[in-house]
Amino acid sequence: MAQRNQDKGVTGAPVATDPAKIRNVVLVGHSGAGKTSLVEALLAATGTIARAGSVTDGTTVCDHDPAAVRQQRSVSLACAPLTHDGFKVNLLDTPGYADFVGELRAGLRAADAALFVVSAVDGMDAATAALWEECAAVDMPRAVAVARLDHPRADFDEAVALCQRVFGDNVLPLYLPMLGDDGVSTVGLLGLITRRVFDYTDGLPPQVREPDPEHLPAIVESRNELIEGIIAESEDETLMDRYLGGEEIGTDLLIEDLEKAVARGHFYPVVPVCAATGVGLDALLEVLTAGFPSPPEHALPAVTGIDGTPRPPLTCDPDGPLVAEVVKTTIDRHVGRVCVVRVFSGTLRPEQTVHICGHGLADRGHPDHDADERIAHLYSPLGATLREVGVAVAGDICAITKSGSAETGDTISAKDDPLLVAPWEMPEPLLPVAIVAKSRSDEDALARNLARLVAGDPTMRLERNPETHQLVLWCMGEAHADVVLDRLRAGGVELDTEPVQVALRETLTAPARGHGRHVKQSGGHGQYAVCDIEVEPLPRGAGFEFVDRVVGGAVPHNYIPSVEKGVRAQMERGLVAGHPVVDLRVTLVDGKAHSVDSSDAAFQTAGALALRDAAERGQPTLLEPIDEVTVRVPDGNVGAVMGDLSGRRGRVLGTEPDPDAEGRTLVRAEVPALELLRYAVELRAMTAGAGTFRRRFTRHEPLPTHLTTTTHKRG
Repeated sequence: MAQRNQDKGVTGAPVATDPAKIRNVVLVGHSGAGKTSLVEALLAATGTIARAGSVTDGTTVCDHDPAAVRQQRSVSLACAPLTHDGFKVNLLDTPGYADFVGELRAGLRAADAALFVVSAVDGMDAATAALWEECAAVDMPRAVAVARLDHPRADFDEAVALCQRVFGDNVLPLYLPMLGDDGVSTVGLLGLITRRVFDYTDGLPPQVREPDPEHLPAIVESRNELIEGIIAESEDETLMDRYLGGEEIGTDLLIEDLEKAVARGHFYPVVPVCAATGVGLDALLEVLTAGFPSPPEHALPAVTGIDGTPRPPLTCDPDGPLVAEVVKTTIDRHVGRVCVVRVFSGTLRPEQTVHICGHGLADRGHPDHDADERIAHLYSPLGATLREVGVAVAGDICAITKSGSAETGDTISAKDDPLLVAPWEMPEPLLPVAIVAKSRSDEDALARNLARLVAGDPTMRLERNPETHQLVLWCMGEAHADVVLDRLRAGGVELDTEPVQVALRETLTAPARGHGRHVKQSGGHGQYAVCDIEVEPLPRGAGFEFVDRVVGGAVPHNYIPSVEKGVRAQMERGLVAGHPVVDLRVTLVDGKAHSVDSSDAAFQTAGALALRDAAERGQPTLLEPIDEVTVRVPDGNVGAVMGDLSGRRGRVLGTEPDPDAEGRTLVRAEVPALELLRYAVELRAMTAGAGTFRRRFTRHEPLPTHLTTTTHKRG
């Protein structure tokens, strides 16, 4: 992959020594909006690469993952640095498909501002709208690029109107597209602040000239709205009165106030761009460098000692304590583990010994770990290409290789002062996929490859279910699962998938008596044990009780624990379908022993036989797990979601407005786990990607009789 980028004429790596000259920008938008093509065009326009690649041909810098090339869409976070006007801009291209939201959140963590890419053809999806709300909650500066203007159905005005409806106030264009003589193609921009035409007919840089008479009405109308929006956010409270009084506000003052409002996250400029022709690329670069904040201007995550003790807030100071975070981990066949790292404080250098620690993700298959390691080399990542650099200062993004322990989300800090960065929010994987190696020889390779994938993907959880004995990958959705399985197979693993089994329970629903007799004589010491028990069901969740009511020493005292042990062993093995038995009280009431042939093992066997005998009359039944589900959906989807939950044998508990997002509702319900195996996929389809849910186990309930034949016996 590195060779492919060399063939495209990749230049040397840009190096920044001043955090004020760095910009970290994450590109956000739905799949197909044009993010990767826009990054490719910006790289070519700034001379970072000799020519732009194509998503369709699989030759872009950012979509270097084989799965991305096959699917012709981004499936992972990619970093693409460039330089413009003395600034180093780290562009972070993120997948637009909801299954890869973990990669998106990693990009948000590494960035100081977000560029929302909206298609002038297809608009946007609900997930993009929800992400705007997330950025607003943390005051992340944002801008909008309206892309794909070269498409015959492109409609810039409708795209802007949609952004204003969805994103709210202060989303205003800085430029308008100028159409060519054919009335369809975009050949230039109309600058609203400068009232100039930027003509790209001859490519970059554009020719700048006065507008034609037919351009003036559109410029005047949109310019007035833009200026009012900028002035409303100005720190000069007299500016609005002066403007309304007819004073001409100077261009320099407008631009200064615009840049301040954008950096504070209070104003959101819209720039039309066409990656194919280069229209608007220079205008967009100006917004990224002059409008977006530098790392020292953006809040940094909280840090603690590795024991959880509070530490002072970080500042983006190259001379401060070293604190960096691994935002992405991949495994390269040639160089091993590659970690993309955002440096928050201090300076990272080659040949430096650092402390690497990861805490708090044990439930995702990432045990807490701490290690001291030497960083041999530093690199500037350009997609899959690694270009060696000599330093990474606070605010910059770099890559390290060959770490023995670093995983996504880990903190890198000084060896003599180890620190821990508060983790970013990780979405919960909710789609289970059961996998099995095709042969015993594949099992070791499967284990190795799974360990590598889990190290790099905190949104994937690996579980070996002790009851069903299945190896289950919990993924974000079908597309995520497909990519994970492709990567496993690409690593030389032959595997299959199988239906996911839900761990059931068994219990008895009626009181019963049981008789267990284990008598054998085959020469020498024999085996002799007899016990009689009474069994009665307990309320759900009560567990197991064993009661001794033997009188007269019918069962010697030293063998009573053996009976209990045998009963417990049989409960674990199951009575009907091999599932554990729960919620029973077993009372030992009588029995017989032999002075020579009785033993611990004999009474264990008799206890198990007695429970099995009681089960024949105790009306055994299967119990299924019930989960409490909280579904977060747009208000318009509430009825459909509630109806669907009821169709899944769910019991809707109620609804309430989402306290974190206007126009959304939380639906709470109790639903059998058997009905939730593919709910992650089906909810997304039902809500056009806008619905999410959480689940937690609450209790077991009897499985309806008509479903007992479709359940799987425990392996």
